Amino acid sequence: MGMFVPIIFNREPMPSQEPIIWLNGRLVPASAACISPFDRGFTVGCAAFETLRARRGQPFAVTRHWRRLVHSCQILGIQPPLLDVFKSCMTETLEANHLKEARVRFTVTAGDGQTSTASFGAGQTLVVHAVPIQSYADREQVVTVPWSRNERSVLTGAKCASYAENMIALAFAHKQGCGEAIFANTQGDLCEGATTNVFIVQDGVVLTPSTASGCLPGITREIVLELCKLNNIGVEETKLPMNLFEEAEECFLTSSTRGLQPIAKVGVKQLSNNSHSLTLEILKFYHKLFIENDDP
Repeated sequence: MGMFVPIIFNREPMPSQEPIIWLNGRLVPASAACISPFDRGFTVGCAAFETLRARRGQPFAVTRHWRRLVHSCQILGIQPPLLDVFKSCMTETLEANHLKEARVRFTVTAGDGQTSTASFGAGQTLVVHAVPIQSYADREQVVTVPWSRNERSVLTGAKCASYAENMIALAFAHKQGCGEAIFANTQGDLCEGATTNVFIVQDGVVLTPSTASGCLPGITREIVLELCKLNNIGVEETKLPMNLFEEAEECFLTSSTRGLQPIAKVGVKQLSNNSHSLTLEILKFYHKLFIENDDP
């Protein structure tokens, strides 16, 4: 990984009524945050990003998110920021917006390029914004979508700004009164949600699609796998036929903003609402970690 020049922050006071954006080392009002119309993140979607949950004014699991960002940048051919820059720019943005509980997003693009679509610009564009965290229902309703994830895509494993298919899938789910869209891959196996990873519980064992399915290696997914192992809960990353998910009695979603969220309904099928479910047991372990550890 090449050297990245540390960024000097502009600490001038900003109007409190307008969101403050961190852009290439400066804190600016949202109305003044401008990028080139030739930026690769805008013209061809060549950008990587991470969305983190902040609490008590600090982004959660920041080191894990940075490692995944580095991996995404390597796939896209973009130079990633140093860990210290990644941490500090998000903290600066949260402080400038007086936010404690928030969703904070870091985006790095391939930069300005006015020649061919096959060549990258000389520098990157880095942007951070933060908004108050939205609330989620205790349980989510999901629906499977008629499109598939390509597990053999060159972008598999990258958290990329090319997000149109996710938005189309979410719109499909929302029209059916559901909050998340679930994809199979090209083999017809369970892959992931549009914005989440998916777990099912079968015979007391927690199952989730392996990364070979084409799913994004989610940060909360990773933490849940570790928590299950630490607490002697059977867990496995494996190939899961789609019908196994559609017939499951207990399943849940994970993401950095949702945390761990039980699924109440898959399509028209209502799932059991068991107060002693394994899902809720794991949720307690996750909540304890989330409260006690800033950067697990």
